[in-house]
Parts: sequence; structure tokens; C-alpha cells
Amino acid sequence: MRSRPSDLNSRKFASIRGSKWLLLGVGLVIVFVVNFPVLTVALNSFRTTENILSSRNILPTEPTLANYFYINSRTHFWTFLLNSGAVALGSTGLGIVLAALAGFALSRFRGAVLGSYNQALLIVQMFPLILAIIPLFIFFRQLNLVNNYIPVILIYTVTQLPFSTWMLRSYFDSVPRDLDDAAKVDGCSGFRVFVQIILPLAAPGIAAVAIFSFLFSYNEFFISSIFLRDESRMTVPVGIQSFMQQYGTDWGSLMASATLAMVPTLILFLFVQKYLIAGATAGAVKG
Repeated sequence: MRSRPSDLNSRKFASIRGSKWLLLGVGLVIVFVVNFPVLTVALNSFRTTENILSSRNILPTEPTLANYFYINSRTHFWTFLLNSGAVALGSTGLGIVLAALAGFALSRFRGAVLGSYNQALLIVQMFPLILAIIPLFIFFRQLNLVNNYIPVILIYTVTQLPFSTWMLRSYFDSVPRDLDDAAKVDGCSGFRVFVQIILPLAAPGIAAVAIFSFLFSYNEFFISSIFLRDESRMTVPVGIQSFMQQYGTDWGSLMASATLAMVPTLILFLFVQKYLIAGATAGAVKG
């Protein structure tokens, strides 16, 4: 006896629905495993150091806000956070301006000079930054710029510039050149075309590059630890290192400060995640 078409359709629908639920369950498991260290840090921030070291349970049995009260009143955490924000915003803004100009030039113009510049970006990207730290430190020390944000912002900008330039160049390549020609026929200069036409169309790509640049500058530790020595100048990654002493570590305060440091990046992702996905995929189409 043959099955009715309605029965076949219902079985097919049930199979597809079951597959979706299975994929959802697998995805949730993967998300939990990947974010397990982050969840552990957040949960441990509600326990004292003694409880963290002695307990074998992940969930806090006696949750407390003592760690947050301590870092709010006894440490310079909020100064560290403001310093990280200032450095990250400064390097991101400068990097976006330079990368947008360079990416547009590489996308719209051809020549031996620009070709050499494109190859130089690859060489700079392959060069380990740690090899240049000592000469850079001596150079900025002679300029009396140690314990200053300027060298940190400049080094962050140079470090991110190759990646930002290549990504924006790929995004600019996806914008039709007919728009440039039409604007020039209407009397627009090349710079006006770039500012008023190309940049608005490239907003998702610029947002994606800005997110990557901001996160790199916000989370970077090595360069900041070398150039920013005073406690009033330290960024979050360098400042929270003070919770780790020679003979012991204040794990409770360390977990609380790390949890608070994650909040700005989480808020940033909530607002710009759609631009991150759109810009990353569009920039990967051509290049």
C-alpha cells in the first residue's frame, strides 16, 4: 500500500525539523565549550580567593560582591579602563584614516610605486614586532615619550595597518568603478568622490576593520607594558597584572577585573555584530 503524499510531506517536514533541533543542540554545546573559560572567570568573580582555591565546584556556593567593591575602592581599575579606551580609540581612528586612504589608492590606481607599497605591506606583516621593540623604546625615550600614549598609539597603528589596508582595499574593489566615473562627469574631484561616495558605501567594511583594530588595541599587553610604566597611565591588561604578586595572587579581584574588562567589548559586539559579518564577508569577495 502506497503512502499518501501528505504523509510523505509530514515525514519529510518532521525529519527536517529534527535535523534543525539536532544542529541547534550541537551548536549550543560548541558555544558552551568555547565560552567555558569566560563563564568560569565570570562565576569565580563572585567568590573570594580562598573559596576559589579550596572549592572544586564551578558554581559559587556563597556568592559575594566583595571583589567588585574592592577593585572599585582600593584599586585604579577605572583609570586603567579609561586609558585602554583612549589608546584603543586613538589607534583605531588613526589606523582607519590611513588604511582607507591607502586602500582606496591601491584599489583605484595602478603603478610601480603602489605595487611596491603593496609588497612592503606583506613584508611588514611578516616582520616580528618584538625584534623592533628595543630600538623603538630607545628612540621614544630620546624623545622623552616614555609613559606617554603617543608611542603606543603609533605602534598599534603601524601593527594593524597592513591588515586594515588589505581588507579595505578588497572592500573598495567590490564598489563599482562606474560610480567614480559618473561622479567625475558631474564635476567631483577624486578626493570628493572618495569622501562623499565611496566611504558611505564602504561603511560596513570600515566598521569591521574598526572592530578588529579596537579589540587588538584594547587587549594588547606587551607593548603597553613596556611604554606605560606609571600606574596612572597603565591600560587594563597591564593594570590587572598588579593583582599577581611575587608570593601570591589575588584571584578574586583578578577575576572581577577581568569580568568588568570584558563588558565594553560585549556591548560593542551587540551593536556592531551585523556590520562585522557584512564587512568581513564583503571584503573577502575580491582581492
